[in-house]
Amino acid sequence: MRYLILPAMISFRQKELEEELTESTQTIHLNAGDELLRENSYIRSIPVLNTGLIGVYRTDEDGKEILLYYIKPGESCIMSFLAGIHQDTSKVKAIAEEDSEIMLIPIEKVSSWVRKYPEWSDYIFKLYHHRFEELLNVVNAIAFQKMDERILNHLKKKSQLSRSNELNITHQQLADELGSTREVVSRLLKQLEKNRLVILSRNKISLV
Repeated sequence: MRYLILPAMISFRQKELEEELTESTQTIHLNAGDELLRENSYIRSIPVLNTGLIGVYRTDEDGKEILLYYIKPGESCIMSFLAGIHQDTSKVKAIAEEDSEIMLIPIEKVSSWVRKYPEWSDYIFKLYHHRFEELLNVVNAIAFQKMDERILNHLKKKSQLSRSNELNITHQQLADELGSTREVVSRLLKQLEKNRLVILSRNKISLV
C-alpha cells in the first residue's frame, strides 16, 4: 500500500510516524464528482490527499453553494479536523474535482499524534494557517471584487491547478462554485469573451 510522505513530517522521528500511518490508515479512491464528506455528518476520520483534487463547499439554507477552498496533494481538510476533535458534525461538504486517492486517518489517532509528534502538530497548525488565509481571500473577493473579476481569477486558479488553459466546466458549475447564478455568470462570461479574455464553447471555457 502506498502512502504519501508529508514534507512537514520530515524529522528524526519520521520513521515512527510513518509506521503508525501504515498501521492505522486506509486508502480509498474516488472518481471525479464523488462525495468525500457530507454536511451534517459526524467525522470518523480525517482525509489526507495523496493524488487528485478535492473541492470544499459550504451550502446555505436555500441550497446555494460556494467554494471555500481546494484540498491539494499533501493537504487535509482542517474543517474536518476541527469537527472531529470536538465530536461535532461537519459544516462543509467535500467533492472530488478529479479522480483522487485519499488516505483516511482515524480521528482518535489524529488527536493523539498532535501530542505525540511535534512534526504532526506543526503540519496541522501550518495547514490551519493556510486555510485561514484562503478563507480570508474568499471573504475579500465577495466583499471587494466585482463578479467579473472573481470569475476571471477563479478560472485562472482552476487553470493553474489543472495545468491547462482549457477547463471542462459549465456555466452552472462555475456559478455554484462562486455562489452566484447561471444567468449572471453567463452574461459576464460573454463580456469577458468580447474582451478576448476567454473563449466559450459547449461545457468548456478556455483562457486566452
